[in-house]
Amino acid sequence: MNVENLSKKYDDKIVLDGITLEFPQKAVISLIGPNGAGKSTLMGIISRLLERTGGAAMFDGKDVRDWKSSELAKRLSILTQSHNVQMKLTVRELVAFGRFPYSAGHLTAEDKAIIDRAIHGAYRLARPLHR
Repeated sequence: MNVENLSKKYDDKIVLDGITLEFPQKAVISLIGPNGAGKSTLMGIISRLLERTGGAAMFDGKDVRDWKSSELAKRLSILTQSHNVQMKLTVRELVAFGRFPYSAGHLTAEDKAIIDRAIHGAYRLARPLHR
């Protein structure tokens, strides 16, 4: 995933101006910055929730606007810091959302195995190393 010369304006207010960056494959990414820095706007454009004013947002060499939603959802997901809906979810339930493009909400045994691998893999990455 990369963005090239990405910009976003609301009327005369420039929110993003010429942002170019590349997200490495198979990596967990954090965007850190003060309120109003454009983090949510950037993620909104990448996830196609917001229209960009200029530039490009590319995933696997193809503009995100050119992907079918069902195919992009299988390859790209974004977890925001907060949600408008107040739900108490387990980690397993939250991770299961990532299987929705494949299962349409009806988890199979294969989906459950993939969820287990994802949770255990994340746990191994997050544990401090003791030597």
